[in-house]
Amino acid sequence: MLPIDLKTAPNTLHTDRLRLETPRPEHAEAFADGVAASMPGLAYVAWGLRPRNIEWALRFCEDDALSVAAGEDLVFHVFEVSDGGWVGRIDVHTIAFADARGEIGYVGDLRRAGRGLMREATLAVIDLCFRLGFERIEAMSDARNARALHFADRLGMAREGLLRRHERDCHGELCDMVLYAVLRP
Repeated sequence: MLPIDLKTAPNTLHTDRLRLETPRPEHAEAFADGVAASMPGLAYVAWGLRPRNIEWALRFCEDDALSVAAGEDLVFHVFEVSDGGWVGRIDVHTIAFADARGEIGYVGDLRRAGRGLMREATLAVIDLCFRLGFERIEAMSDARNARALHFADRLGMAREGLLRRHERDCHGELCDMVLYAVLRP
């Protein structure tokens, strides 16, 4: 798999209830608002530890758009079709092109939690990855992040192991990480 393969990915995906779009500057306000509303649930996300403003969100969207255009990552902002509201952000990053694998990350607006919207969107992105030629999609989470571990289980990912003192958490302390993966059917 070569980086050019990601350049062929669509900029928009649709599910029954959702529209997923590659980040654009117009997403910044909704992104900033969703992050602000979800701060209590972002304790394990480095950029979620302190309040963020529209300027931060605009830079984040612009950087994401550049990495997508370069064929380095896949990133989507998720919107509910019924009201256009921001549901979350999904990215596939740390891609090992030679091995056809990448790591998926996701953050959702807590105000829209509990209806399966992020699950629906994440499964759509995983499906896209397999159609693009990925063989394996991984998810890694701090072992203390019960919500993220439950979400990976709900996605049907297999828990493959515990990586002890694998990386530093948001506070600079070494933490254990849980590795999940799903393979191309």
